[in-house]
Amino acid sequence: MTIVGLDDTDSRERGMCTTYLAARLAEAVVDAGGRVDRKLLIRLNPAVEHKTRGNAALALHVDLEPEHALDLATAELEPLAETADPRTSPGVVVADDDPSDVPEAVSTFTRRAIRDFLEPADALRVADDAGYVHRGWAGGRGRIGALAAVGAWAALEEWTYEHISYRAFDRCGTPREVNTESVFDAAAKFHPQAWDTVDREEDEPVCVPNAPGPILYGIRGDDPDAVSDLAARIDSESIERSATFLTNQGTDVHLREGTLGELRDGRAYRVDGTVASDPETRRGGHVFFDLEARGDADDSVDCVAFEPTKRFRDRVRALRSGDEVTVCGEVSDGTIKLEKFAVRSLRRTVETTPTCGECGRSMESAGRNQGYRCRDCGTSRSGPETVSVDRDLDVGWYEVPPCARRHIAKPLVRGGFDAPTHPER
Repeated sequence: MTIVGLDDTDSRERGMCTTYLAARLAEAVVDAGGRVDRKLLIRLNPAVEHKTRGNAALALHVDLEPEHALDLATAELEPLAETADPRTSPGVVVADDDPSDVPEAVSTFTRRAIRDFLEPADALRVADDAGYVHRGWAGGRGRIGALAAVGAWAALEEWTYEHISYRAFDRCGTPREVNTESVFDAAAKFHPQAWDTVDREEDEPVCVPNAPGPILYGIRGDDPDAVSDLAARIDSESIERSATFLTNQGTDVHLREGTLGELRDGRAYRVDGTVASDPETRRGGHVFFDLEARGDADDSVDCVAFEPTKRFRDRVRALRSGDEVTVCGEVSDGTIKLEKFAVRSLRRTVETTPTCGECGRSMESAGRNQGYRCRDCGTSRSGPETVSVDRDLDVGWYEVPPCARRHIAKPLVRGGFDAPTHPER
């Protein structure tokens, strides 16, 4: 078996998409008499500076000889890659290996690429030690992602699917013609096997991108038949080609277990703590609160729900100091950018100024450490009153809406969480 890894052929401004290159290469392999067993779409660390949009790398598992596969990949890549963009730096890595039995150094490289930062020299060293052939263009930084895609089948355990439909390539950059009503109807029929197709609250078909590339729409889910059948029900402009990829999207594989005081920028974590300040809405509509370590530790970190997370901010605003939570998200400039959180316990009482039992008025402080006294009746209380409060949250998981979800973040509707879930649709 031969594995062909591809990455970094697209541009934020000029378009293209490496998934489109992979779909074309898969057809070229078949035309050359070969077989394609799998097409993989691998999302890498979403915090990487050099990414274009979703930081995806691709791999094909084929039965051609490595040199032949490299020649085909080169022939497809060179006319399409947007190397005029100084940020675009394509790479191809071809491995003569069983996808499930690559060297341990390669699968380890994949896991690091999803959760950490790597340099081209790291990729070249591992690829050369494994005996893989590779090529780079405009610096070839894409060989990092290409090698990570090569090792993905051995490195990862959980897989989902995405069916991508591509428009005619000469239409890239023009407005997409997709019937929104047909998208919503199809999404309702196949949910939850297919997820994040639409955002019903925002009335937005999130499966249709805004970027100038060749993707017309992409349907994600847990079942390959569901995603392809849903796509077939969408009314749109003509489709040039389509492909279904196995992917690590929607799996939370980018998250690592973290401890307050040991978090590092550019990595994504799952962290337990106690809300230490009531949430505050700041300029721009972003909502912040302070999270502190449980127990005797004095470590803390800011958490934020940014304005694009829309109604998720209302969930964050409903937190109160003293609530125990688990938060998930990327650390940037020492702040956790929230993707989801779990309420573990809610503070359901507060201490407040006591009310006079005689006249019903609020008492006043009688002085430092002297309790409270009613100015009118002369009655007194030794301390504040404890009262129950209604909460707008329940124990369990809350998430950003589909319109704000990162490709790699796991939607609650997929299940497998350690508490009740409150999914967004």
